[in-house]
Amino acid sequence: MVNKENSSPKELAEKIAAMRRGGRILGNLLRDLKNYVQPGMTGREVDAWVRSEIVKRGAGVAYDDLEEEFPGAICISINDQLVHGAPSDEIFEEGDKVSFDEVISYGGYYVDAAFTMIVGGSGSSAVKKMIAVTESALWEGIEQVKPGARIGDIGHAVEKVLRKGHLGVIENYIGHGIDKKMHQAPEVPNYGKKGYGYKLVEGDTICIEPMSCLGKPANYVDKDDGWSVKMKDGSIGCHVEHTVLVTADGYEVLTLPDPE
Repeated sequence: MVNKENSSPKELAEKIAAMRRGGRILGNLLRDLKNYVQPGMTGREVDAWVRSEIVKRGAGVAYDDLEEEFPGAICISINDQLVHGAPSDEIFEEGDKVSFDEVISYGGYYVDAAFTMIVGGSGSSAVKKMIAVTESALWEGIEQVKPGARIGDIGHAVEKVLRKGHLGVIENYIGHGIDKKMHQAPEVPNYGKKGYGYKLVEGDTICIEPMSCLGKPANYVDKDDGWSVKMKDGSIGCHVEHTVLVTADGYEVLTLPDPE
């Protein structure tokens, strides 16, 4: 990771400025995407809109930078799909759970964020509760971020909220460091022990991304598209995420939209 221990003040300032700007672009894009999605749309239609908007807003389509070609500009995971869903011609129906996971590039740096929603707004109370609890877990994890905090502090906080909400805790997909690379050290699991793991330093940038499910956490990669991670028991999965900067006295969430 780039941090104050191994980069010059100028490099760190450039990184923070670029990631702040990129994060704001991404936050606004995802806010607008949530308002854009309607029943009757398909994943491919949404993907085309997202690609156009990324370019229009002056950022880069990060998934185009992957060594292994991903068939889209955004991950779209429907119902029993947990993460990494490849955009398809499946039609969004009223009450579907859909998770959107997006990475963009700006000024040579990456930012990453995700949200889960119910298409059309009406859906099962259990799914609504799952989304609310998982979002609470994300913010509880974010609240642990400060110089000197350990990665285990974040994971412990996330896991505690998810288990209290009686949700399945996904352990084989985790958060990560991010800046000039989309995924880099340190790993940021959604479980952990207080006081253990990498010690955060001012200037670090990490992605905290709780993943949960209504059933058992076992999952697999769909052989049909080679990307979509699905729940083995067919239960509904959930994924939320923000990119977070470690500041001198705490944290700054970089992927929030402009205040309304």
